[in-house]
Amino acid sequence: MASAYDLDGWHDFAIATAGAGAALAGLLFVAISINVREILDDATLPTRAAGALVTLTTPLVLSLLLLIPTGSDDAVAVCLLAGALTSTAALWHANRPSRRGSHRTMRAWWFASGMPALVMSVAMLLAAIGLLTTSFGGLYWLTLAVIVAVVWGLLQAWVLLIEILR
Repeated sequence: MASAYDLDGWHDFAIATAGAGAALAGLLFVAISINVREILDDATLPTRAAGALVTLTTPLVLSLLLLIPTGSDDAVAVCLLAGALTSTAALWHANRPSRRGSHRTMRAWWFASGMPALVMSVAMLLAAIGLLTTSFGGLYWLTLAVIVAVVWGLLQAWVLLIEILR
C-alpha cells in the first residue's frame, strides 16, 4: 500500500495520463469545430461541450501536478487538492441540473452528468486528501478519476460529434 503514497511510483502513470488527456482534449476541439453551428444552435450543448472539455483536461492537469518536482509530498497533495476543487467546481457549474434543458429528465441528467461528475470529484478529492494524510488509499483514487474522466469525456465527445446530427 506504500505505493499509494510514493510519488516516484506514479511518474509513468502521470506521463501516460497527461499525454492521453492532451490528445483527447484536442480531439474534442476537432469534434466541436466540426459541429460548431449545431452546438451553438442548441441551448444546452455549449455547456455540455464545456463540461466535456473540463472532463478531458482534468486528468491532464492532475497529471502535470503530479510531475511537479517539489520534493514534498505535502506540496503535491495541496496542489492536487486545489486542482480537484477547481475541477469539481467547473464540472458542477457546467453540468448542474438547471442546465439540463427541458428535454432531459432528472434521472437522465443524473446518469449522464451528475453521477460521473460526482464519482470523478470524490475520487480526486480522496486521492489528494489521502496523499496529504497517508490514508484513504492515497493516489489509487486517481485511477478511478482518470478512467471515469476518459470514458465520460469520450461519451460527451460522441454526442457532440455524432448524436447531435441524428
